Amino acid sequence: MKDSPWLYTISSKHKLIDLNFKEIWRYKDLLLLFVKRDIVTVYKQTILGPLWYLIQPLFTSVIFTLIFNNLGNISTGGMPPFLFNLAGITAWNYFKECLTKTSETFNSNQAIFGKVYFPRVIVPLSVTISNLLKFGIQLLIFIAFYCYYAFNGVDLGLNSKLVLFPIYVLMMALLGLGLGMIISSMTTKYKDLTILVGFAVQLLMYLSAVPYPVSEAKAKFPEKVTLLVEYNPLTQIIEGFRYILLDTGSFSWFGFFYTLIISIMLFLIGLIIFNKTEKSFIDTV
Repeated sequence: MKDSPWLYTISSKHKLIDLNFKEIWRYKDLLLLFVKRDIVTVYKQTILGPLWYLIQPLFTSVIFTLIFNNLGNISTGGMPPFLFNLAGITAWNYFKECLTKTSETFNSNQAIFGKVYFPRVIVPLSVTISNLLKFGIQLLIFIAFYCYYAFNGVDLGLNSKLVLFPIYVLMMALLGLGLGMIISSMTTKYKDLTILVGFAVQLLMYLSAVPYPVSEAKAKFPEKVTLLVEYNPLTQIIEGFRYILLDTGSFSWFGFFYTLIISIMLFLIGLIIFNKTEKSFIDTV
């Protein structure tokens, strides 16, 4: 009797770039379980629970409006400052959550990784998918305030480039995943990076034109800082996000495709490093 062929082969030898969609699909139930875990456990032992999804963007928008627009006299191009800030924060929060949670992949899941095999890339994928729920809730908040201002006579208008909205969400996800997988791989050897991530994310927010439009950066920042802000891929995403939803700010096809290419490249680089680290991280964590 001939030996039957193996159904699955688990090996540390993989291609440099191997998303292995068939294997991920095979573990789709586990992916959904991780997504459910990410959603349920975050606010499970909190008093307000999922209401934090609403409180965080609203509170941050109020603070930005008071500090940057009222005290700092930052112009928002005729848009209500609160709505302007809420649009930027909604986009930024999705990227930030994808980045910070993905950057903890190896350290926060080492107990599971050391006991059972499954495609490790499922964990950062689950983070990205579960954060879409939070992003969707915060987007609904933005739409509610958009309707409120529109009904109160504020001249608002959606831009014809609204069809690009899914691509902007995809770019945020790819940037967060790519950078997060790179940082997660590096933290297996350099623990100090976990401390620096929080500080770096805050600094990156101010360099990504979240609390101000790019036009204000060009008018008030030194030339070197302006170039750093303008060519930051995240700036292009935040500015484009506001442009298609509020019809304010600036948009360029060069900036759009430049950001899309950078997002894909960072994701692929992060995936390469992640796959390489996956094979030996348990020896260094």
